[in-house]
Amino acid sequence: MAPRHLGIQITEDLHFALCGESVDYRFHVDKTSKRLILDHFGAPGQGAGTFPNRFEFADIGRGDCRLPSIHIRHAEGHTVSDFQYFHHRIVKGKPSSSSHPVVFGSREEVEVLIVYLHDPYSKINADLTYSIFPKYNAIIRSVTLSNKSSQAVIIERAASLCLDFVPINEDWDMTQLHGDWGRECHRLRRPIHFGTQGFQSVSGYSSARHNPFLGLCPRSTTEHTGEAYGFSLIYSGSFSVEVEKFTPGTTRVLMGLNPLHLSWELGPGTSFSTPECCVVYEPKQGFGGMSRSLHNLYRKHLIRSSYALKPRPVLANNWEATGFDFDQERLYGIARSAAELGVSLYVMDDGWFGDKHPRENDHAGLGDWQPNPKRFPNGLDAFISRVNDIRPLNRKANLKFGLWVEPEMVNRESELYEAHPDWVLHAGSHPRTETRNQLVLNLALPEVQDYIIEVICDLLRKYNITYVKWDKNRDLHEMPSPATAHKYMLGLYRCFNDIINRFPTVLFEGCSSGGGRFDPGILYYFPQSWMSDDTDAVERISIQFGATLAYPASAMGCHIAACPSQMTGRSTPIEFRAHVAMMGGGFGLELDPDALTREEREKLPALIDLAERVNPYVIQGDQYRLALPEESNWPAVQYIKTDDDSSVVLAFQLYYHTNTLLAPALMLQGLDPRTEYQVDIEGGESLVASGETLMHAGLKLNWFGDYNSKVIWVWPVERTGGTSLDKAEDSVEGQVEVAAKVEGKEKKAW
Repeated sequence: MAPRHLGIQITEDLHFALCGESVDYRFHVDKTSKRLILDHFGAPGQGAGTFPNRFEFADIGRGDCRLPSIHIRHAEGHTVSDFQYFHHRIVKGKPSSSSHPVVFGSREEVEVLIVYLHDPYSKINADLTYSIFPKYNAIIRSVTLSNKSSQAVIIERAASLCLDFVPINEDWDMTQLHGDWGRECHRLRRPIHFGTQGFQSVSGYSSARHNPFLGLCPRSTTEHTGEAYGFSLIYSGSFSVEVEKFTPGTTRVLMGLNPLHLSWELGPGTSFSTPECCVVYEPKQGFGGMSRSLHNLYRKHLIRSSYALKPRPVLANNWEATGFDFDQERLYGIARSAAELGVSLYVMDDGWFGDKHPRENDHAGLGDWQPNPKRFPNGLDAFISRVNDIRPLNRKANLKFGLWVEPEMVNRESELYEAHPDWVLHAGSHPRTETRNQLVLNLALPEVQDYIIEVICDLLRKYNITYVKWDKNRDLHEMPSPATAHKYMLGLYRCFNDIINRFPTVLFEGCSSGGGRFDPGILYYFPQSWMSDDTDAVERISIQFGATLAYPASAMGCHIAACPSQMTGRSTPIEFRAHVAMMGGGFGLELDPDALTREEREKLPALIDLAERVNPYVIQGDQYRLALPEESNWPAVQYIKTDDDSSVVLAFQLYYHTNTLLAPALMLQGLDPRTEYQVDIEGGESLVASGETLMHAGLKLNWFGDYNSKVIWVWPVERTGGTSLDKAEDSVEGQVEVAAKVEGKEKKAW
């Protein structure tokens, strides 16, 4: 059998095929209307036949009675468009961009198809861009509109992606990530009914309420089995996801900019591009396989940072320890105490700035990014030098310094607002609404962008700062026009791009009242974001498991917080909190080291050392969600390093129930069935078992008490010195059991 061709193929009669390792995306040009018609998107060779109303670029006003992907108000007042094929071209390779987030790759990794459409009546062009990454079964879609007429038009709607599905054998479900401040990224799966359903953000940013991700699957699909489609919008602003089931059963998915925050005037000779939307297809391994495709695509082809695939420093942040109540000696004491535990990066949070209007509470100072001379009488540079002179426990390098900023915001009580009240978002004579006592700078204005770029670059030039936490703590209100929302986001991307290009070695972490702007657009610039302001470990399990449905675990900032939790009042063991925090790429402490118990202080150095051993697996490994917190009292996650086939498993028991059946066996995934593996519980016993046994018989773990957790290492035997199964069997005292048949003989390995 001839090898399968991967990439883009086009026939003479204009049938297009984008072929990945396990996916075909096929469409053609209708000979009569010259419209693009989708033929198939799914497993290779399993097309459902031709359905003439599956439009690649759906308009309105010419017979299609569903929601359109494009809606343009022309100079004459009507909104009818007729986009027809007239040309195409193929490009090998895809560069990064300076103006907005995009995926990128070499000539060997990605091919790009551009299909040029033209409306002969309005003289508007639409360039549809399709990028295929065959290795990840990923198609990336976007649209560029160009006005070739002599009159301006208004773009009311421009979806990045329009896809018409024809479910054949069973009904379909949709899955989203919903929540709010403090409970981000909770999974919600629901049936798709006739009519329109979906979700959106009108916050001006992606928001904690709804994440710009959609999962689509047959009703029978699970975490580990079945088909799944994942849609991910590479954007950080207001967005819209609409799913419309229409008679006789076709389902249309639209994803892109929110029409309520668009109304974009496209003048003669100008162009407008939508954000990119990525869709991946998983044929067999359910949502887990879909997630792994997105994770690898984003880690290797979206994150630009030099930290994309590098382990991250263990940090300590002072916010939950001090709030605004500190001076330089208090901060220095926290830095020194954290270093004694093995922390390598100290981060100074809110409250360090403001002269005329010192930032002593959340009413003043935002916008004035000069150090507060009362807090730092010897200057910030002297304070940073003192911090840099500290040598952390078991470290070869001295303690590094990081800084919190919120450059998009301003207080009325600030020198910046006094000088430039016109720089704030406002709508005519309407009152300027404050949230958290702050207003939003209008980043649609070039002069505001220039100010932010210069003030942040000035800090990074003056001071030895190796990490920046970029926060944003409110929605966009009172915008002068709907289009301001998108202009704001383009202005923010310009700021990110300029600053990062000037300081490429600084580690940037995004934050927006926690995970309020946790999206692929931010990931393009920042390799990690603060996952949630809820640092309670039990709550964080659901948040973190949910986030990895769409995002690599490396992107999550996850810290150990103090107990009782400031958010919930719940107390959990230090080991449990640490193991939960190890699920993310950015591991650290969010507490006062001096307020820890003696037992906690004694345990933390070893836990920090363990976190550093786990971190490369989280950053670089393939993730398998073995058991989900919404389905099990024993959630567990496995990370496999593909370069040596070793794994680490983080397993949890949430609640202990007396006199009930034991926890189900923990079934590992992604192993070679024929390879023998040595399995080590951190601080416990060891065994050797085959990959087949570990995946099908599983590990039987003994649990005791609420909020229990285990870290389990899995190593191929040939890479660990060839420990024999019999020797492992002799050393067991029953902490964990595996029933394994080896060479036809029943053996109890653990």
